[in-house]
Amino acid sequence: MATVIPIRGIRYNRAKVGDLSQVVTPPYDIIDSVAQARYYANDPSNIIRLELGQIFAQDDEKNNRYTRAASYFTRWQEEEILVREEKPALYLYEQEFDLRGEKKVRTGFICGIHLEPYSKGNILPHEETLSKPKADRLQLMRACQANFSPVFGLYADAENLINQTLSEARQNRPADVEFTDEAGETHRLWVITDPTALTTVVNYMANKPVYIADGHHRYETALSYAEEMQSQGLTGYDTVLMTLVNLYDPGMLILPTHRLVKNIRNLDFPRLKEQLNAYFDLKAFPIPAGKEENQQIITDFFKLLEEKGKSGHAFGMYSRDRVLYLLTMRPECSPQDLLDPKRSAAWRNLDVAILDNLILDQMLGIGSEQRKNQDHLTYTRSEEEALNLVNSGVDQLAFFLNPTQVEEVTAVAAAGDKMPQKSTYFYPKLITGLVINPLGK
Repeated sequence: MATVIPIRGIRYNRAKVGDLSQVVTPPYDIIDSVAQARYYANDPSNIIRLELGQIFAQDDEKNNRYTRAASYFTRWQEEEILVREEKPALYLYEQEFDLRGEKKVRTGFICGIHLEPYSKGNILPHEETLSKPKADRLQLMRACQANFSPVFGLYADAENLINQTLSEARQNRPADVEFTDEAGETHRLWVITDPTALTTVVNYMANKPVYIADGHHRYETALSYAEEMQSQGLTGYDTVLMTLVNLYDPGMLILPTHRLVKNIRNLDFPRLKEQLNAYFDLKAFPIPAGKEENQQIITDFFKLLEEKGKSGHAFGMYSRDRVLYLLTMRPECSPQDLLDPKRSAAWRNLDVAILDNLILDQMLGIGSEQRKNQDHLTYTRSEEEALNLVNSGVDQLAFFLNPTQVEEVTAVAAAGDKMPQKSTYFYPKLITGLVINPLGK
């Protein structure tokens, strides 16, 4: 199964970098140009210069975002802004965050994972990847020979043995790293070097598969780079930085990603409701304009959507007639019969598969290619934003989902299938800049 490897990670030197919140960032793939500029301005040693460097008009083969990242990486180590661990370690990691007014803590550990193809069945993906992001990450890895941000992986440990082992090994000492980031999330990191604890975790994980939650592009790029270096007879490139979280951890959350429909010519909404009635019971919740009780109607609607989702397939829909519709799938309608029989049973049972394929594709003509290029579909994680975009006329319809369950993600992965696009949003995102995994050393 998965091979966990303690690593001599590279970390920021607190003696040189006082406030760690000023040198870390979210993952590169959710950073826009405005945020990128802000991180550049935060601190001259911000990890953005390594992970997602700026591009300039005069860039060429010898001077570009990748060569500059390599130069910064080398110089920061020479100046001891970044310092390598003296001993191999696993890193116990806590993220404390707030969700709808409730405080939660997600616990995991940062490590190296031995790279191997998905076909071996030990590392299991759950979503498709795109070639462009992988090409970018490969150029960065060639230039710097390091992983700057971790892949997010899941494992099953119902007895919570791994977290208990690492927690005992920290011996109630304060975190080696603790700070609160710009989103108000608190990060704590303990460096665990006790040989007995490391051996216990490595041996326990040897019997378990790892499910990739987030970072498929990073994993596949690291694997390609390892194979490239191996073909040259070079060793030490066969690990990837990963943060592993127990499926049973109480802070393990997935949030939904809602769908917004736009640019459908001659959208026949009464006809759409007729089509939906063939498979769903529809209940209307009018939202009168300018009424103070509107927020309560909306709050109650989403609570009902959540409740209905516990016992069956349920969706929300909002239209320009200012009506929220609750769609609950009729008992006689089975997604196993309605969706592609070539896909796994686990895939066909996903709410997002039903919405994307039965409603968006078959009823609205928004097929897989249109969903990829987003000509007729955009995404949001905010119910309020979705409602406002429809009310303002920017979008025609909004469809709301309940969160995909962790067990559904692992069932699809175990079946060798891939989730539909924008199926999962693991919250919160991992931070970049806590630990760097050097390669070839």
